[in-house]
Amino acid sequence: MRVFVAGATGAVGSLLIPMLVAAGHEVTGTSRTLAGIERIRSLGATGAQADALDADRLRHAVCAAAPEVVIHQLTDLAGADGAANGRIRREGTRNLVEAAKAAGVGRIIAQSISWAYAPGEGPAEEVVPLDSTAAQPRARMVDAVRALEETAAELETAVLLRYGLLYGPGTWHAPDGAFAAALAGDRSARFLGSTVANDAVSSFVHVADAAGAALAALDWPGGPVNIVDDEPAPAHEWLPALAKALGMPAPGAVAGRQEWERGALNVLARSRGWQPEWPTWRSGFAAQRDVL
Repeated sequence: MRVFVAGATGAVGSLLIPMLVAAGHEVTGTSRTLAGIERIRSLGATGAQADALDADRLRHAVCAAAPEVVIHQLTDLAGADGAANGRIRREGTRNLVEAAKAAGVGRIIAQSISWAYAPGEGPAEEVVPLDSTAAQPRARMVDAVRALEETAAELETAVLLRYGLLYGPGTWHAPDGAFAAALAGDRSARFLGSTVANDAVSSFVHVADAAGAALAALDWPGGPVNIVDDEPAPAHEWLPALAKALGMPAPGAVAGRQEWERGALNVLARSRGWQPEWPTWRSGFAAQRDVL
C-alpha cells in the first residue's frame, strides 16, 4: 500500500515509518527540514519537504506521492505553545485533507487525543461526546480537536486515533523531556501539563504502541478509537512512579480533580486486535528508568 505520513519525524512518526516499511508498504514522509528528509530516507522511506501550513507545497507533495492512505501525525509541541499546536490541528489538518482530496485519497488516519471528553464519572469510551462545556483555556484545545476530527471526517474513511498521554523516546515524559525538567523545578521549562499529584485521572500510551496502532489502523473502519493503555490512574498514583523512573523527587499527594480528568478505555481498540506492548504505565515507566 502507498502511505503518506505527514509529521514523519515526530515522536510517533519516526517510529511508525520503519514499522510501515517493514510491513511492505511504500512510504513517503514529510519534514520541514533537509535534515528531517535525510532521517526519513535513512528509515527506508521517501522524504518530501513540506510544511503543513504551506497548502500549495503540501498539496504538491501528496499528489506526487499518489498515496492510498494519508496518516496525520502532525503536531507543534516543541515549544509547549498551545496556540501553535491548535493552529496545526485546525489549519494543518485542513491543508492535509484538501491535499488528500486533490490526490483522490479517500482514507485518513489522524492523531487526536483522549482527554477532550465531556465531564463524567469513570473513564470515557468513544460514545462520550467531546467537551462542549469547558472554560478557557481548555475550550480552545477542545475546539481545535473537534476541528481536526470534523475536517478529517470529510474524507470517505477517517480513523481518529485518540491517543493517551505519550511517554517514551522523544516525548515530554521521557527522561530528557519537559516533564522531568518541570518536576525538577526548572522555571524555564515549558510544559503543557501538570506536576500535581492529585486525583485527576489520566490514561497513558507508550509512543511505540501509539505508532503500532497507526499501523494497525490501516484497515480499521472509520471513527474515533481510544489508543490508551489498560490502566487509567489518578496522578497521586502514576506521578510518583514516573518521578522515580526519572530520578526526580515526587510531589506530595493532594486532593481534587476536574470532572473532565477521567481517563479513557481501550476496549474498542483491543477488540480490533491492537495489543500494546506496554499494557500499563507501571511497567512502561520502569522500562524508561532501566535505560537511564
